[in-house]
Amino acid sequence: MANSNEMTINLVVLGKAQTGKSAAGNSLLGSSDFESRLSPSSVTMCCSLGRSGRILGLIRRKGCESALRVRVLDTPSYPHSALSKEQVRDTVRAALAQHFGEEGLHLVLLVLRADLPLCPDESNDTVQLIQELLGPTWKDFTAVLLTHADKAEEAGYTEETYLHCASSTLLSLLNSVQHKYIFLDNHDSIIKEERNIVLRKLLNFIQKNNYQVLLKHSKE
Repeated sequence: MANSNEMTINLVVLGKAQTGKSAAGNSLLGSSDFESRLSPSSVTMCCSLGRSGRILGLIRRKGCESALRVRVLDTPSYPHSALSKEQVRDTVRAALAQHFGEEGLHLVLLVLRADLPLCPDESNDTVQLIQELLGPTWKDFTAVLLTHADKAEEAGYTEETYLHCASSTLLSLLNSVQHKYIFLDNHDSIIKEERNIVLRKLLNFIQKNNYQVLLKHSKE
């Protein structure tokens, strides 16, 4: 926390290649910090931290409006087309310690595509990575970000009908993280109002978790 009139939330995006992970990070930041493009191989090769400007109109403290700042750590896909699982895991672990060691991590955003069915083997890899990075309380600090929601909507699915038809693998995952999920369109840029809706939901998740953080270094 920078001061009493400002709050910072620290997020990391994790997921497979071409899930829209880097694009989601850009949407949350309201920027184009992270490279995001269609590619037959993994695009992101290393971790990078993006920071938003001051965002007003989302939080109030003690009757006064506070500014919000968002920090997002973008990560290589897992599995990766050029890096081993161990390389990705070690790279992400080092970046989390470097960027969030002082303030801690509020949420991991597990990025999945809403327009593709989730199969058991696909979810196991990334969930295992999250468990290794966060430890036994990972479920309290993980939310699912379902990208390409616009394509699901174009196919005639509402949020309710989508979840009614979703695979048991996805439903089990959502249940394990206490139904912390957000649908996100993958337009080139989401409008400010849509971004604020997503950020409010993230803030709600963090608030329900009593603003707890993980991976914070002890100063002792």
